[in-house]
Parts: sequence; structure tokens; C-alpha cells
Amino acid sequence: MKAQVVKFKKVVILGGGPNRIGQGIEFDYCCCHAAYALKEEGVESIMVNCNPETVSTDYDTSDRLYFEPLTFEDIMNIIEQELPMGVIVQFGGQTPLNLAVSLRKAGVQLLGTSADSIDIAEDRKRFQQMLHKLGLLQPANGTAFNYEKAKEVARKIGYPVLVRPSYVLGGRAMEIVYDESSLEHFVKQAAAVSGEHPILIDKFLEDAIEADVDLIGDGEIFVIGGIMEHIEEAGIHSGDSAMSLPSYTLSHELLNKIREATVKMAKELNVIGLMNVQYAIKDDKVYVLEVNPRASRTVPFVSKAIGVPLAKLATKVMLGKKLKDLGFTKEVIPQYVAVKESVFPFSRFPGVDIILGPEMKSTGEVMGIGKDFGAAYIKSQLAAGQKLPEKGNVFISVRDRDKRTMLFIAKKLQDLGFNIYATSGTAAALVRNNISVTILPKIAEGRPNVLDLMKDGKIQLVINTPSGRVPRQDEVQIRSHVIRYGVPYTTTISGAQATVNGIEAIVRKDLEVTSLQEYHQAHGKSKRKDK
Repeated sequence: MKAQVVKFKKVVILGGGPNRIGQGIEFDYCCCHAAYALKEEGVESIMVNCNPETVSTDYDTSDRLYFEPLTFEDIMNIIEQELPMGVIVQFGGQTPLNLAVSLRKAGVQLLGTSADSIDIAEDRKRFQQMLHKLGLLQPANGTAFNYEKAKEVARKIGYPVLVRPSYVLGGRAMEIVYDESSLEHFVKQAAAVSGEHPILIDKFLEDAIEADVDLIGDGEIFVIGGIMEHIEEAGIHSGDSAMSLPSYTLSHELLNKIREATVKMAKELNVIGLMNVQYAIKDDKVYVLEVNPRASRTVPFVSKAIGVPLAKLATKVMLGKKLKDLGFTKEVIPQYVAVKESVFPFSRFPGVDIILGPEMKSTGEVMGIGKDFGAAYIKSQLAAGQKLPEKGNVFISVRDRDKRTMLFIAKKLQDLGFNIYATSGTAAALVRNNISVTILPKIAEGRPNVLDLMKDGKIQLVINTPSGRVPRQDEVQIRSHVIRYGVPYTTTISGAQATVNGIEAIVRKDLEVTSLQEYHQAHGKSKRKDK
């Protein structure tokens, strides 16, 4: 199937398809901004999307809407009917990006980054070659089509490993595997999703800090949109992680390494439009996890945090405009803190375990802005439906390796006036360090236990980190009951630290309500990083 000769000044925008966990409504924001940008440039916009719950399918967003599935055949039929000057595949997430090579082979003009560059980022071998050429690090990795090969790769790079299918969004069928007995099961799951593509196996970097970077390029100039530091440690899908812009713990040296690596890859891929890179930072080394030559789900957050409509600019760049002409040539670093938090559907699934992992579970996101990290974080929690307490009782139960860090968090909570409750193991560590604690029996050992106290409204916050890959039954019960009784919770140590910072901001009455526009005006002289 070949496309006909281009005749008309119109552009087709491919959306993200129907709502589903792991897709992210954030891509709809990008599609809408693309339509608005095309209108500003006098180009007719044709939206292809089949989601009745998004703005992109409103009657007045684009000039024409095709409410059709995002499949090669359907898109080609539309292109033959409309004869556009080009198609935008960058704004609908992984779904349209997976069609890029097929559309290009069919003679369709793709606007922005080339189909070949997209393939370099998606194809494991080509991607590895590019990183080697640029002198950039990535975790040890390999590919496999079956369990025997996967076992060989995992033994070579060492456990734990991250097993995932190729060409998927939202971390579907992605798992962290700690031993051979679990490998076979997860390889079968990944193979079922991967189809003809290989299964990807990466060394999992435990206790690493993750960072997301959004960049915009016009083929000549490449500008960082924002560097976001994940609040949760590595192993949690970026779509589920809370993030801070600017970074709140990474050093200037590490941030500059991230900037240099991002621009290097953008130049090599000749990015025209948007690009997202995910990094892991461990032992002061920066590892490239993945590169997406498209808009990421963080684009709306970054755009609002820095006051620059990145998707709009990217659309105009794809039409041939230069960033210099559009007035965006330097990274904007806000002089306030913006925190992105994810929103989860757990309340609609009674009994579900709320532990986060590499497979995305969130269905939306919110944003908090404040003059410091604590204030921004607490606002993000309030927006996500978590009302953190100013006083009351905190239940703490953490795995052994988290107990040392937990001491500082528990001491801070005690200083803020909270009463600490814990099961015997965690309590012993706290007592040894002069922290007052009330010991509760484990659920199977007696009553009243933590479930009883939650039911009676006597627990205002739960901090519970998982003990291992296969959680204990009492942990699962605790985590499912926090949803049932509406108790604020955190399941990571980094999340607990951020929560205490947020509570401190509430206690000192340091929250202010300011509109996004007022932030941008007040901080109009935000620090800009010369490229």
C-alpha cells in the first residue's frame, strides 16, 4: 500500500487511542497543542483518535476528526482520502510510534524525527551501537526469544534483572526478577506480549536514583525542557513515580553529565521535535535506560512548570521553523519547585495490593508548586487525594535494609509530635535509638492490631515497605486496608522522606495558594542555562 502524491496543506495527527491503564491521558494534551499550533500556522489539522473521553476528540479542537482505530490500514485509508503534507507520530505515545517505520515504507511523509532515528532508539542492537559510539553507559543487557536464552543472558549479567517486552508502553508485562525460578514465568509473560520482537533483559540497578529529561530540537539547536528527579527509587515505572523539577538531590556535576549525554544523543538522532530520556544514577555514574524520540507523558508537567508550551513549539519545529525564531534556545530552571504526583485507581479495586513496580498502574497525574520541596510535595499529595496529617499516630513497618534510614524519618515524626506504632521487628530498631514506640502484634498474633486501629480511625499515616519480591500476607492486608479506610500511606523510604518534608510544611503553616500564571510572572527571571 503506497500513499498518493501530497496535494494539500494539512497535517494528520495520530492520537493515543482509547483510555487504558498505562497509556496516559497526558498524550492528549500534546495532540491538542499540536492542533492549536497548526491552526496558528494556517495548516489544516486532521486528528485520528478513538477516545471519547479526551479533548482531542472534541468537535472544535481540530479541523477534522477521524474517530478510528490507530492501525496501519485505517491510517492509510485516511491518508489516501486526505492527501496531507505530512503525519505527526510523536504525540500519541508508543501506539503511533510503533507505526512509524511501516508508514514511512508506504511512502508517508513523517513530520519531525525520521523513522530511521526512531528505529535506532527502539532497536536494542542499533541503540547499543549508538551509545557505544557516543561513549555513554547503559546497564548490562541482552535479548532473548525463549527461556533458555533468557536464562543464559541473566546468568551472564547477574541478578536482579529487568525483564520486559519490546515496543510496549506503560511497562506492560515488565518485571524485576531476582532468581531463576521466577525467570521462566515472567519470560513467558513477556514473550506473549512481545510477539515477533525479542524480550529485553537488563541488569537492574538497585537503589539507583532515576531521572527523566525532556528535550526539544530543530535539527540544529537542542534545548533541555526539564530534568526531573524521581522521588521513588529505581524499579518503579516513570509514569507512577513522583518527580521534582528542578532536581532536589542531584549535584551540579551529575546534572551537567545528564545534560551533555542528552544533547549528544539528540544530535546523533537528529531530533526534530521532542525527545525523552530516562537515566539511572548509581555510584556517581549516569546510565542511559531508554530514549524515546517522541513526546513523553511528562511534557504537560514540564511545560506548565517552566511556562513554555513544548508540544506547540515542537509542532512548529516539525513544520520547518527554528527554535531561535520561536525564542526558545536556553533551558529554563524555575526558581520554585514543581512536583508531579501520580493518581491511582486503587479505590476502585478493593483488596488490591498498592505496591508499585515496573508495570504502570496510574491513571493520571497532578502537580504541586511551592517555594521549596516540602511545600510543593504536600500540595501534590493534596491534589492526588492524599490528605497528610498534621498530628496523630503513624504506623511503621519496614524491611531490614530500610531500618537505618527509617530511624531519621521516625525521629523527625516524633519531633513533629506524632505517636509511633510499629510491629516488633521495626519497633526494636526504633527503641534501640531512643524513639518512643507502641508495639502492635502482627495480624495473626493478636488484637488490637494495625487493622483494628485503622478501622477505628486511630492511624493517620502508614509507612510500609515490602519485605521481598513475594510479599507476606499481613503486608498485603495492611496495604489493602489503607485504601479501604482512606489512610494516607507510602510504600518507599524515599516517599516517606518526602512525606515528612511535606508534613513539616503543613505544621509550620508554610503553604500559600498562588496561580500558575502568578508563579511564571513572579519568577519571569528564572535562571536560564546557556547551552
